[in-house]
Amino acid sequence: MNSKKIKIVAVIGSISENSFTRKSVKLAIDEIEKNKNYTVEIVDPRDFDLPIPGSGIMNDSRKRLQNIVGDADGAILATPEYNGSFSSIIKMVIENLGYPSELSGKPIVILGVADGDMGAIKSIEALRSVCAHIGGLVLPNSISVARIGTKFDENDKCIDEQTERRIRRVGSDLVKYINDYNS
Repeated sequence: MNSKKIKIVAVIGSISENSFTRKSVKLAIDEIEKNKNYTVEIVDPRDFDLPIPGSGIMNDSRKRLQNIVGDADGAILATPEYNGSFSSIIKMVIENLGYPSELSGKPIVILGVADGDMGAIKSIEALRSVCAHIGGLVLPNSISVARIGTKFDENDKCIDEQTERRIRRVGSDLVKYINDYNS
């Protein structure tokens, strides 16, 4: 692999201040950043004024989002499960990436979290389908975390060792894929 910095974008599919999606994706980012030739940029939808999909509006936020994702070598898409699917927030981000999508041709790992016993299986499968449709290279080991509300303490530290390992694997799987693909 060459010496160029590998850029990863981590999209948080929640706008909640204390979201477990946000807490979880930080663990995956921490795992990626153990590799000195990797950088991670977080796309927090709260920092963007994205237009409603289909409006035809190309504002500065949409351009900035497209540039961030377009410059990335890979992506983490993290979403809570709402009503049996991924969040409308992550869908809005994806819709604002244009067509062809800025995610097209990029390796993508999906992290889904939910408070129920089943985890975020439905949201992951639905998001996998959308990502495949837009040309993303969705890696096979998506992570679904069930009962997410019991996995973090009041200081946002993951208190379940197995859950922490699984979430961190999101980052390490993406790094491994990119390293193998670029070697």
